[in-house]
Amino acid sequence: MVAQVKAEKQRVNYTPEEYLELEEKSEFRNEYIQGEIKPVTGGTPNHNEIAGNFYTFLKLALRGKSYKVFMSDLRLWIPQYNVYTYPDIMVIKGQPVLQNNRNDTVINPLLIIEVLSKSTKNYDQGDKFDYYRSIPEFTEYILVDQYRYYVKQFAKADDGRWWLSEYQDEDDSLSFASLDDEIKLSDIYREIEFS
Repeated sequence: MVAQVKAEKQRVNYTPEEYLELEEKSEFRNEYIQGEIKPVTGGTPNHNEIAGNFYTFLKLALRGKSYKVFMSDLRLWIPQYNVYTYPDIMVIKGQPVLQNNRNDTVINPLLIIEVLSKSTKNYDQGDKFDYYRSIPEFTEYILVDQYRYYVKQFAKADDGRWWLSEYQDEDDSLSFASLDDEIKLSDIYREIEFS
């Protein structure tokens, strides 16, 4: 109990402005969650490969259409929860809406894809999904396991409810709810070696 009290006293809360100033100088990416700054953990080769496969597929599939695809270097601001985060992949319909005209922070993703890791999977499926659902434009969330063939797809229905679809076979095809396209799991997991 004493250690917990000491830890609470040492904890520093930052304003969003302080976070952004620190983030501009930081060598590494950090998330901002309601006053706390948390480092973004590094990815594994599988994490990077899966994100790259998805990004490449979406860039080619959406070429010439009114969508923008972004990888993890673009920050997302979620004002309702006072959170800045870096999703693995975001798709925005039309033009990105920038937070306070910052060219490094958007607020309007339609689709978010996260590649799950052991250290972040509970957060990505729990609180982070709660944060994302507060974004009015957000209608689809895809979670990809990097250790086996397994993809969860959450899609928002017209009545506001979210529906879950699961894919576990490399021959399965994931049909996007927010885009007119589909991707095979074998393409998502191309060149992935499970240990």
